[in-house]
Amino acid sequence: MNIQADLKSIIRTIPDYPKAGIQFRDITTLLGDARSFRRAVDELVQPFAGQKIDQIAGIEARGFILGGAVAHQLSAGFIPIRKKGKLPHITVSVAYSLEYGLDEIEIHQDAIQPGEKVLLIDDLIATGGTATGAIELLRKLGADVVAACFVIDLPDLGGAQKIRDLGIPVRALVEFSGH
Repeated sequence: MNIQADLKSIIRTIPDYPKAGIQFRDITTLLGDARSFRRAVDELVQPFAGQKIDQIAGIEARGFILGGAVAHQLSAGFIPIRKKGKLPHITVSVAYSLEYGLDEIEIHQDAIQPGEKVLLIDDLIATGGTATGAIELLRKLGADVVAACFVIDLPDLGGAQKIRDLGIPVRALVEFSGH
């Protein structure tokens, strides 16, 4: 079985969550299966093995799980990108829109040294609001965002293309059509 089919088969879909019409792609089933989790992390790491990646930036909350594992494999630091009000030190923030609402994310202002090579990690790319907001934060602090990596892409929603339009390569392990 190829990686796309293998991982896709273990990701649970929850209809009408968090609101009617949304097909929520739940990776907790992937995370709970040791073989699939390992394979997903290995696939996220593989294109960057041997490159000097300074930091992995993970978007709350599933991006923390994946990003921490990727950071470990690449011997990189880890930077949490969190919802507003969750970080204890001086932060930089940005407002962004989600497929189903508005939110704000932030990062510690001293999380990155200018010029550091940063890989952005999250579980899913949909409309691209969260990821493009994260890229804006990282760039504001001087990061060289090398790529944005996701387990799941929902290409019909256009988020991955928005990131590519910013000049950043996108890596996604599986695609699901629709919402």
